[in-house]
Amino acid sequence: MKLVLVGLGQSNVADRRASRAARGRALIVGLLRAVPIRWRILSIAALNSAVVLVLAVLIWNGAKVLGSAWDDVRQVRESDKILALLESETGRLQNLIHRYINQPSSELFAEILLLREAVLGTLTTRASTDPMLSGSVEELERVTVRFLDGFGELRAVQATIAKTYEEQVQAPAKDIAGLYSIIEGATGHRDAPIWPSLGKSREAFTAMLVAANSYYLTLATASAEDARRNTEIMEKTIPVMSELAENDLQRLALQRLSARTEALRQGLEKLSEQLSNRTELLRNTIDASQAEAIGAIDGLSAKMREREQRAQETFDRTLANISRRVLSIAVIFLGIILSVGVLIALSIRLPLQQLMAAMRAITLGDYDREVQGTGARDEVGAMARAVEVFRENAIAKRKTEDELRASKEKAESALLELNTAQQNLIDAERLAALGGLVAGVAHEVNNPIGISLTVASSFARRTEMFEAELKSDGGLRRSQLEEFVRTSRDAAGQLVANLHRAGELIQSFKQVAVDRSHAERRQFALGEATDQIIASLRPVLKRAPIELTVDVPEGLGIDGYPGSYGQILTNLFLNAVNHAFSDGRSGTISISARPRGHDDVEIIFADNGAGMTPDVQRQAFDPFFTTRRNEGGTGLGLHIVYNLVTQQLGGRMMLESRLGQGTTFRIIMPRTAKGGTEASETLADGTAEWPNRTMSST
Repeated sequence: MKLVLVGLGQSNVADRRASRAARGRALIVGLLRAVPIRWRILSIAALNSAVVLVLAVLIWNGAKVLGSAWDDVRQVRESDKILALLESETGRLQNLIHRYINQPSSELFAEILLLREAVLGTLTTRASTDPMLSGSVEELERVTVRFLDGFGELRAVQATIAKTYEEQVQAPAKDIAGLYSIIEGATGHRDAPIWPSLGKSREAFTAMLVAANSYYLTLATASAEDARRNTEIMEKTIPVMSELAENDLQRLALQRLSARTEALRQGLEKLSEQLSNRTELLRNTIDASQAEAIGAIDGLSAKMREREQRAQETFDRTLANISRRVLSIAVIFLGIILSVGVLIALSIRLPLQQLMAAMRAITLGDYDREVQGTGARDEVGAMARAVEVFRENAIAKRKTEDELRASKEKAESALLELNTAQQNLIDAERLAALGGLVAGVAHEVNNPIGISLTVASSFARRTEMFEAELKSDGGLRRSQLEEFVRTSRDAAGQLVANLHRAGELIQSFKQVAVDRSHAERRQFALGEATDQIIASLRPVLKRAPIELTVDVPEGLGIDGYPGSYGQILTNLFLNAVNHAFSDGRSGTISISARPRGHDDVEIIFADNGAGMTPDVQRQAFDPFFTTRRNEGGTGLGLHIVYNLVTQQLGGRMMLESRLGQGTTFRIIMPRTAKGGTEASETLADGTAEWPNRTMSST
């Protein structure tokens, strides 16, 4: 029992909570429905815009910080490039200076000068304008200038060394070589006592020259020691040779040789001292300055690395902060937008559900159920009021349906009578056209028959006169017989010609009349049928100043309805005479035909008459439309033509016309007519549905 009571208590609590939730939801929905739907939807758009704006501000601020950090990184990298360029140029300049010291040449000197200007240019133009290097350029420039100035000092020392080598080594060596030649020349034979010492001294001189040159070029210590040792050998052999001299020339040459050997030894000592100074200068000024410059560049590079690292850390930290803030703001606004969107959706969905229920009841015929929410001021309330009006109209409609049903029966009876009247008018139009054809042909046939009757009457009287002359007492003269024969021949010829003409007219009229009175399908030649129809229209042409040209090729066979084709040409011709050339205007009508592919034939009926306005063209094929209503026009001629072309012959008809420039009817019909009995019955009924037309006509 307690369990049951506990269950009931929990159920009541849940019901109360659901009731409170429903009341709260209804209250919120009611408050929101006081605001138009467009403003509710715009509030969502406003919240989205606010999110975009806040995120854009955050991203913009972060982009500025990121841009600054990235500029620092980029500037550090640019500065590194400058430092690397300076380091490369100074290293290359050091190598060129060493090469120039070892092997002086004008090309190396010119290259050193160009590279020197490049180094100074890099320092003054690029490094001095670099914000990262601007505080350290002076120290770097000082070290570099000292390095470059050392080359000037070194070059001066090199010039002194070259002068010493030339004047104090090579010049005494040349004199010594000459003195050795003099001594050899003053010695009479190789068996002289002086000759061994002379050979040893000269060999020492040669070895000394090789060692001195090697020492000058390579600064090899062994070469310097060889030059000194060989010089001592030369100095030791001179006293020995002086004691063994055989003549005064040898003694004088040996004295000069001793003096020049002493000068050579002093020159070698001086050259060795100057080369040592040059080596020291090269080590202390060039190499040390270059090392100091490299050290300064390395120090600046280390600072650049630290600054780049700090900038990179700032970049990463700023990017992380931006991402965190953007994510936080996006989550907050997303929650707000979702909450507001749900409330707005409820304020729209619940009323729409009520409205749909009311409309469903109306569609099921339950008009007694009232529409809820008609008092609301939002768009759904307006829809509810419209549905309520619809419900009221539906009730009124149901009351009037019976009245409409009765009226419909009366209308159907009236429509049947109207269709019958329309068919009678169409039949009358056809009979009128056939009557006009009969009248024209009768008038045309009357001429040859009248002429034949006149000739026959005259011939009968002449025969009576000939008979009287034949019975007279005077007899018949030859001239009278010949005149009677000639007159008989002329009369017979005229009778035959006129009766033949009448027969042709009657045959053409018979064929045309048969084709028009019997809608029979048969094969016929389009050119022959056209000529027969034109022959039946000649009386109309004689009464109007109209020139008719026909261009229909022979052998163009058609399997169709010649009567319908004749009625089409007749109606088009009479329409042109009555409308295009009214009031006795002269003009030209042309009828032409040509094959169109393998299956179709194109017939063009054109005139150069009055033409049509656009309004007349749009209504030309409509039944009962005419521009000469007061003159007896029925407005059915072109209507019949259009129906015959499109329904019985299975073709299509187009109209082109301009006011004052004539009218052209273009008929495209199949060589084998697609219409049949059903099409004929539809045409006779006069109630067929119209197909689409390319253009309208008069």
